[in-house]
Amino acid sequence: MIIGVYRLTFQLYASDSLKDKRRVVRAIVDRTRARFNVAIAEVADQDTWDSCVIGITCVSTDTRHANSVLDKVTNYITGLALEMDIIDREMDFIPFS
Repeated sequence: MIIGVYRLTFQLYASDSLKDKRRVVRAIVDRTRARFNVAIAEVADQDTWDSCVIGITCVSTDTRHANSVLDKVTNYITGLALEMDIIDREMDFIPFS
C-alpha cells in the first residue's frame, strides 16, 4: 500500500480578509472532496489572509496511480478559475505495509 501526500501552497489575490480566504479555501476543499476520493484540508497559514497551504492524501496500491490521482487533483484545483497561484508544491509517497 502506498500513501500519496501532497502539500500545495497558494498565493491568494482576491482575498482581503480571513473571511474571503475561508470562502476560497472552502470552495477548493469541498469541490475537490466531492469529485475525487482524497482527504483534503487546510494544514497551515490559517491566520494569514493572502496565502494558504492545503494538504491532500490518497491511498493506493501503486505509486504511479497515487501520482496520477494527485496530478489530476492539482489540475482540477488550478482549473477552478479562482484568483490564486500555486507558489510551492511538495509530493511524497510513503510505503505502508
